[in-house]
Amino acid sequence: MSERKTPHKGVYILPNLFTAGSLFAAFMCVTYCFKGQFQAAALSIFLSAVLDGLDGKVARLTNTASQFGIEFDSLADMVAFGLAPAVLAWTWQLEQYGRFGTAISFLFVACAALRLARFNVDVAVVSKRFFIGLPSPAAGCTLAAFVLFVPYLPYSWLDYLPQFTLILSILAPLLMVSRVRYFSFKEYGFVKAHPFRVLVGAMLFLILLFSLPFFWIFITIFVYIISGIIYTYGYMPNRKHSLLRRLNKSGDDTHE
Repeated sequence: MSERKTPHKGVYILPNLFTAGSLFAAFMCVTYCFKGQFQAAALSIFLSAVLDGLDGKVARLTNTASQFGIEFDSLADMVAFGLAPAVLAWTWQLEQYGRFGTAISFLFVACAALRLARFNVDVAVVSKRFFIGLPSPAAGCTLAAFVLFVPYLPYSWLDYLPQFTLILSILAPLLMVSRVRYFSFKEYGFVKAHPFRVLVGAMLFLILLFSLPFFWIFITIFVYIISGIIYTYGYMPNRKHSLLRRLNKSGDDTHE
């Protein structure tokens, strides 16, 4: 008779170091904001997103996933993609709106907390193909990408920068807690074989990204946001209607 194994009470160092790195990058974002170094603050949010994406992959590859790691990751995401972009939005443009600007900045914090809580509850019952609501890293990176995209805006548009930031600071948090479906890429299989045209497209994207990185990062995130809205409110209703028509047609055929 084999001995019963006792639950492991320790924590795994490697994946949690990546999570701690993401948390530290978020902290640096806040410090950069109060120094007025907004581009550095935006890059810190991107660094948080990269490290946040790596910690889970490292945990799975090394078989070191744990409930502690999941909870630690959620708390780090709350700071990195809730608090950090909120502080960035407020110190960069929204402070001039007074209390209203403070309230709008808080949307990032509140919606990130609600989105992460909902994700932790629904993770076992939601399809892995889609995220329900804009993922919190994408929401935080949307604002960060816009900060880095500003040099590409026409000079005449710079006067409307506070208004653009205000709209973005409302839209991104609300999309986090919406029912809009966003493709997760979890089942795409980047290590699997794909048609040759996929490789060509990936190479072209990397060339564009290398030429104007901040411009194409913002465009990519913007297209991702729009794609979820179009898929949810455009494609899905039409698909349901076509399925209903097929079912009604097949039902009529069986009664003939």
